[in-house]
Amino acid sequence: MSMLGHLLTRFVRNGRLTVIHADGSRESFGSGRDGPEVTVRLHDDKVQRQLFFNPELASAEAYMDGRLTVEEGGRILDLLTLFSINRSGLGSHPVQQALRKVWRLLKRRHQSNAVGQAASNVSSHYDHPKAFYELWLDETMSYSCAYFQQPDMALKDAQVAKMRHIAAKLRLEPGMTVAEIGSGWGGLATYLAAVCGVHVTAINVSPEQLAASRARVESAGVADKVTFFEKDYRELTGRFDRVVSVGMMEHVGVGHFDDYFSTVRRLLAPGGSAMIHAIGRMSPPGTTAPFIRKYIFPGGYVPALSEVFASTERTGLWVADCEVLRLHYYWTIKAWRERFEAVRAEVVTMQGERFARMWEFYLAAVELGFLNGSNMVYQLLLAETRDAVPVTRDFITQAEAELKTREGALPWRST
Repeated sequence: MSMLGHLLTRFVRNGRLTVIHADGSRESFGSGRDGPEVTVRLHDDKVQRQLFFNPELASAEAYMDGRLTVEEGGRILDLLTLFSINRSGLGSHPVQQALRKVWRLLKRRHQSNAVGQAASNVSSHYDHPKAFYELWLDETMSYSCAYFQQPDMALKDAQVAKMRHIAAKLRLEPGMTVAEIGSGWGGLATYLAAVCGVHVTAINVSPEQLAASRARVESAGVADKVTFFEKDYRELTGRFDRVVSVGMMEHVGVGHFDDYFSTVRRLLAPGGSAMIHAIGRMSPPGTTAPFIRKYIFPGGYVPALSEVFASTERTGLWVADCEVLRLHYYWTIKAWRERFEAVRAEVVTMQGERFARMWEFYLAAVELGFLNGSNMVYQLLLAETRDAVPVTRDFITQAEAELKTREGALPWRST
């Protein structure tokens, strides 16, 4: 039996994986029960060796290069589904255990995000053409977990519900000042200015997103209420009634968590509060998957809540509330993947076949991480004092109902 066959025998227990080797021979692994049946073709012998030593990265790169294909009408989603439901078996193999030890030793190096490096890491992902993201994101251009009050909500409505949920937690009043750390495509800043009447100072290190965000607030008629700066979060100064950060902490790196939370505390005016929305894991601290680290989010890391709370403790912040959104990002990314699949030909024309394969591998892998893996999203309310946030959650529901009545001014209001 080949080295790869030895690994797959221990790895694939549920479902069945059939491998067609470069010489045309076939091997099958798994019980055929409780999972999909997937057939892959390896187009050269080198792929087999690469898969043995680093299956997560090698499978992605071989798929991107067309050296690994999913046969008989299958999709990369099917192969990754088989992978995700058998993941524990992979971790038990001695070679994979040794590889993970090395990754843990290099964890802080992989997540080094000094001021200049952080901008470079973000640029590698977010500075793809805006037209590319417009193909498969919804009208709000939100590129973070939506808030599904029902699983079958339209994606746009779920994204507006997310903004409403965040605004409700912030307890905003007209004229308040808000600092937004990591402003994306400007959707949340537009919502807060248009619906809540606050003044937003938003920062981002992606020139592509900043240009689009400035155009967005201009067209929404709230440019006088929103100011965008190309700054690292550590460079922002001033004091604000509220601080909000959505989908940013994943880019900070574990060695910089104290910098991040210290910045949040420094920016808060007396009596102020902050709302942090980010991806986390319910499992113990780990590392970033090699494919994600190399091709998608260099410098990124999804923390365990134990790492997050350890940093809020060290930086002297009260965690006034923590809400865990478990399946919400699964529903969000499933919608993104389906929308991406519908426009795949346009993506190939715009970005090329290899890029399209990389992106579909990414979307499928992350979707399954939120369905079968340990990933989730958490929302924290933070403050310097114990009484800066109401001591019951009733205010959130009440504020959401009021905010919904004011959303008619939005260019992409929910239906």
